Amino acid sequence: MASLEAKTKQASGFFRVMANRPEALKHFLPFYGAVAGPGSVDRRIKEEVYLAASFANRCAFCTAAHVAGGKKAGLSDEEIAAIREERDAGFSEAERAALAYSRELTRTAQAAATREGLRAHYNDEQIVELTMVIAMANFTNRFNNGLDIQP
Repeated sequence: MASLEAKTKQASGFFRVMANRPEALKHFLPFYGAVAGPGSVDRRIKEEVYLAASFANRCAFCTAAHVAGGKKAGLSDEEIAAIREERDAGFSEAERAALAYSRELTRTAQAAATREGLRAHYNDEQIVELTMVIAMANFTNRFNNGLDIQP
């Protein structure tokens, strides 16, 4: 556990709780990195969709982690507040499409209408990547909320 916390540079209730299933934790970290790490979608947009899902799910742990990550990716405090309050007018069309998709997928697990809106801005690989980031956000949100893991 200490080596994991040193590698991630944080003590995390998330990791400590998941460590109750060591095999799951062992495989979760590389998978999370493959989903949320570098890819064909800009890190800023990945943080935006992760935050949109986490705010919709009211996940305190993920919100805290991804507000910090969003700032590192270039989001301002005002932009983060706009995502939380679902005021997307100040974002680009591509960002608005991704945010709408994140919220619809999070709230309904069906996102046909907003998924089609992504096609004007993203290719198939990027749509899959966005979907995986949003699905990961929903997994971590539910894990943290279900087990009451706080930041």
